[in-house]
Amino acid sequence: MSFVSRLACATALALSAALPVSAQEGSLTISIGFGPTAEVPDPRASYNGWMSNQTGVTETLMGIDYEMNLYPRLAEGVEQASPTTWRVTLRQGLSFHDGTPVTAQAVIDAIAPISDETHPGHNARIARLLDLAGISAEGDNVVVFETNSPNAAFPWTLSEPGIAILGAASEAFPINATGPFIFKEAVPEQLYRVEANGSYRLGAPGLEEVRVVVSTNPATAALAFEAGEIDLVINYPETDFVRIQETGAQGFAAPTARLYFYTVNAASGPMANPLIRQAVSYAIDREGIVAAALSGVGGEAAGTLYPEGTGWAADIPATYDPTRAEALLAEAGAVKEGGTWMLDGAPLEIDIVTYSSRAALPSTAELTQAFLAAIGVKANITVGEWGASNDAIAAGEADLFLQAWVTTPQGDPGAVLETLLRSDGGSNSGKYANSRLDKLLDDGRLTFEHDARKAIYDEVQQIIADEAAMIPVFHVSQTNVAVPGLTGYRVHPTETYWITHETKLVE
Repeated sequence: MSFVSRLACATALALSAALPVSAQEGSLTISIGFGPTAEVPDPRASYNGWMSNQTGVTETLMGIDYEMNLYPRLAEGVEQASPTTWRVTLRQGLSFHDGTPVTAQAVIDAIAPISDETHPGHNARIARLLDLAGISAEGDNVVVFETNSPNAAFPWTLSEPGIAILGAASEAFPINATGPFIFKEAVPEQLYRVEANGSYRLGAPGLEEVRVVVSTNPATAALAFEAGEIDLVINYPETDFVRIQETGAQGFAAPTARLYFYTVNAASGPMANPLIRQAVSYAIDREGIVAAALSGVGGEAAGTLYPEGTGWAADIPATYDPTRAEALLAEAGAVKEGGTWMLDGAPLEIDIVTYSSRAALPSTAELTQAFLAAIGVKANITVGEWGASNDAIAAGEADLFLQAWVTTPQGDPGAVLETLLRSDGGSNSGKYANSRLDKLLDDGRLTFEHDARKAIYDEVQQIIADEAAMIPVFHVSQTNVAVPGLTGYRVHPTETYWITHETKLVE
């Protein structure tokens, strides 16, 4: 069954369901495409901190507001004492869920395990972002961070959800944090449940309970919403977003820093040739994909990594030029025979892998397949899980991996690029390597003046565009759908904040 047919079936089923008139009082049920990985997911490990931050369980020293500005959260302020020394002063009167005070030593005890390879909270990605040479306390209220080298991104790094400030765990408080909600239980890949923290410093939460349930199929989540089983769907299918609001649902849509892009296999196969990578990029009609896969409501065509709202966007257009694409294929040594491009005596074929937990991914892959076919290049698509797709590109068994990442989760441009495209990046599954790019990413950390940093990251983005080191497709606006009574909720540009103490369900 084609994507269009599957969508038509899902829409027909959805139209037969009735929108719930009210949600369960005091409880909010959220549907999302991914879930916890353990019964007690340590917020510091992997990306567990995203959900604990989103559900209001954990908090960080610094935060990112809705305009992508950095602000003090549990910290009162951050002061740079030397190129490699940062003094963080804590707010007065903070306490953990179990009532114990948040002290400088408690912060140290929470953060130190991130760099400890023997600890369950170890996180190599975050440890690299922090790059700590040491961490110490000045009394009960000041934490002193020493970094191995100057790092302009350090204050922004402290907003990373995985750098959650935690107290000593206990049976009653297995995740002993500071937020407006208290962790109660998790069922791996199924459920994450939290309850109100009535002693929260900013006021009692407006919800008694928040339940996050997992639905890896966006169409299934949409049906559950219309059946009255779900109050809020994160990443509601864009193709049904306008229609569902006509039934009385609330629609929440706002630009985010999430980019849909292709990781390229730069180590083997046809995409190891920069000319073929560039040809593929020129062959993709990004505006057409936004109109079709997102129904024109979910995003903007991307020629570069960062959207305008982040402050780091480079002036690189999203160019669609199939004639240029074919010229590049010829320059790469391919020959067109009978409407099909041949390379080394065989038809040029490109294997695309992606996953289905985001509704626009399979359709974007299918549209890319059609655009490549239009110039005489065959593309094959495999839709599976994220992990299997990542493994396939890393093993050289695929040429393009379509995925979706928030490019500035901490508000700073360097972190995601360092993991995705640096030669030794932890998520560089396509094995792209460029010594100039590596040096620029280093320079981005070492440079503190904003305009100079902007110039560095502009050059980084130009290199990526020139070599098609990755292929941006579109910047997405998150489209979420809720029951009519949800208040105190907004789409955050980093997608790492959902529920606050002010979020409520009203009749």
